[in-house]
Amino acid sequence: MEFREEGEEEPVSPTGQYFNSSILSVAILAVLEFEVPINDSQALSLLQDVFLPINPRFSSIMVSDNADQKKQWKRVEVKLEDHVHVPIFPSKISPESYDEYFDDYISNIAAEKLPQNRPLWEIHIFKYPTSHAAGTLIFKLHHALGDGYSLMGALLSCLQSAQNPSVPLTFPSLKSSGPKTTHKTKTVSQFFSSVFQTVSDFSWSILKSNFIEDDRTPIRSGEDGVEFRPITLSTLTLSIDEIKLIKNKLGVTINDVIAGIIFLGTRIYMQEVTQKSSSERCTALVLLRTRNIEGYTPIKEMIEPNNAKMSWGNQFAFLHLPVPKSTEISNPLDFVWEAQKIIKKKRSSATSYLTSWLLDVLKKFRGPEGAARYIHGTLKNSSMTISNMIGPVEKMALDNQPVGGFYFMVVGPPQCLTVTALSYMGKLRVAFGAEKGFIDSQKLKASMQNAFGAILEASNPIPPANAA
Repeated sequence: MEFREEGEEEPVSPTGQYFNSSILSVAILAVLEFEVPINDSQALSLLQDVFLPINPRFSSIMVSDNADQKKQWKRVEVKLEDHVHVPIFPSKISPESYDEYFDDYISNIAAEKLPQNRPLWEIHIFKYPTSHAAGTLIFKLHHALGDGYSLMGALLSCLQSAQNPSVPLTFPSLKSSGPKTTHKTKTVSQFFSSVFQTVSDFSWSILKSNFIEDDRTPIRSGEDGVEFRPITLSTLTLSIDEIKLIKNKLGVTINDVIAGIIFLGTRIYMQEVTQKSSSERCTALVLLRTRNIEGYTPIKEMIEPNNAKMSWGNQFAFLHLPVPKSTEISNPLDFVWEAQKIIKKKRSSATSYLTSWLLDVLKKFRGPEGAARYIHGTLKNSSMTISNMIGPVEKMALDNQPVGGFYFMVVGPPQCLTVTALSYMGKLRVAFGAEKGFIDSQKLKASMQNAFGAILEASNPIPPANAA
């Protein structure tokens, strides 16, 4: 693997500049829950020998060219001790007490910005037993380094199969199980429908980013500066097999089911806080990957030059999805079918390409800060962001230490609520990053659990969609 010499520079991608600006600073927390107490004696050597060689950006800082203010990645000497944090708490107390320490600690991590004078990542080793794990490792990686696909691929390349370290980790297929429409079968009416949808979606996205805000609801305060406020991070575990059961009964995709659960759970929570919110405008921004691939790519291939299809970087787009109103639909399954209809319609448009073009125009005339301000408005005027990823189907290990739980969270967007989902070992771990003191995390979690139960129960009497 070829490395640049210290001091050598490479350009920062436009999206990398947007996510690390005076307007926006977005990072990803990846949380590994270990089944045994963490042995961190090899931590520095693993970082030096395994993590840093993955990509030169992990050994680089972002600098500006004084002449034209273009940002570059500049290789520097990495002092690993500055990136590894091992907090100290009272010893020999209950796991429930350590839960409180952990919740406060990860809330503080989420709120702190990564220092700009060293590479934009750090790890935190929580060596105390909680109700979820014997020890917990938190990776914090700035979104400017890459998108979730790139960073997750980098993290997973440091891990091995717990049962057989010599065998690569395996993942569920990313292929859609829904019907496919090829370019050859696309009719004239479908073409014009796609054009109309593109114009409609692109116009709406511009209005949403600049003028039209969601209503103020129990999940959106509408206040400035929410990205600087502390969050509470909670998680919910769902069965992938039960999600697949719903998927097969309704003839939809797993993503449709996940979106439907989140939409219904959101409305249940909002109504429990205030009844009038059942009809208030609420929009979710769903992160859509734009890579045409079916699984994680080896890191060596990601960083190869001229490999645009699988290259390292930020390759995703936002879909504006209106959350169905409880006053308009009452059947829990309608939330899944409505999610399917909206997602299918949004995917058929070329809005993501036009938005990318618009950001390039803004960057050209207003600089990266202008484009970052547009993205900030897109996030701020919506109610929440939803992001999901796939993880290994088998148990993984780090330095022969088995990982029992795995989830992630996006921190730093100007929203009161962020929802993420990650599959691992037949389970879906849904995480909620909610503004502390504004959103009741436990009530929100219970609402999501109730939504899942209601959709699962309602789908049971329905025969499979492909049944004769």
